[in-house]
Amino acid sequence: MKSNIGSACLLLLAAAAFAGNSNIPAIIPQPQKIECHDGVFLVTADTRVMVDSGSRITAKFLTDGLRPSTGYPLKTSDQYIGNAAIPGTILLTTKNADTNLGPEGYELIVTTNLVGIRAPKQTGLFYGVQTLFQLLPPEIYSTNLVKGLAWQIPCVQIQDWPRFPWRGFMLDVSRHFFNKAEVETFLDAMAMEKMNVFHWHLTDDHGWRIEIKKYPKLTSIGAWRAGVGFDFPSNSTTAYGPDGRYGGFYTQDDIRDVVKYAAARHITIVPEIEMPGHSTAALAAYPQYSCTGGPFEPLMTAGIFNGIYDPAKEQTFEFLSNVLAEVSELFPGKYI
Repeated sequence: MKSNIGSACLLLLAAAAFAGNSNIPAIIPQPQKIECHDGVFLVTADTRVMVDSGSRITAKFLTDGLRPSTGYPLKTSDQYIGNAAIPGTILLTTKNADTNLGPEGYELIVTTNLVGIRAPKQTGLFYGVQTLFQLLPPEIYSTNLVKGLAWQIPCVQIQDWPRFPWRGFMLDVSRHFFNKAEVETFLDAMAMEKMNVFHWHLTDDHGWRIEIKKYPKLTSIGAWRAGVGFDFPSNSTTAYGPDGRYGGFYTQDDIRDVVKYAAARHITIVPEIEMPGHSTAALAAYPQYSCTGGPFEPLMTAGIFNGIYDPAKEQTFEFLSNVLAEVSELFPGKYI
């Protein structure tokens, strides 16, 4: 069930793009300015990637992304050559970029013998690389070697910058758990669409998904429920514990890994810790912070959710402060 969700989303987005002018490459989101020209640039095993010294990480993202489907171990040189054009080269640089494009903007020029991406900052350069992938045949996203295909990029001139500073995507892992690898797949899809904020819905009535060391029962009890629920068949997921309960959670090391993975794709994570209501999972573990005193674990099993923190207890605020202290240490972003 879960492994197909990302692919389905991308197919829908691609269909929407192709529904427009078929003469314009299907780039999502649509660039601010695009001019199409005759001819193509052909990526071959001899194509070189040239970067300035500060753009090595972005260049590696490009070459790593090109290799699985093409089989080309493209060589990278960080000996920046200014404005000189070397045939058969893909150039990535922040040198001499138009600062009016802003920190997330870029310029991409494709001619028959050169590809150049310039941006004032690495985020814009990264988004230029994402556009470059979208200009290639769609088989470029294959994780397996694709033989007998010409890896052509149409000649274009693009200037692009985002229309909105907050381009968000929310994933609810409380109602249905997605493991770390699955979350990273969503982050890859976000990067492809140049989204930059991942709203990670980590807690709700239906499950507590983040390890809090001071309160271990949040995950030993609150991360699990009797079944998958929501009228889904039990075999629609494999997220069951040894005792047969449905759920799962992320260790703090898992969280750090995902934060690092997102940052490498210029994505900020905003974690959501639900309160004061929608807190049955937390209160199943610590009913002393509730309005009624529980018990809540049988309610989770029965699919009844009415957990609300008690604002009249000083201990409630101590509990929540301790939880948020650990959360804030894990997420370097501005918002929780």
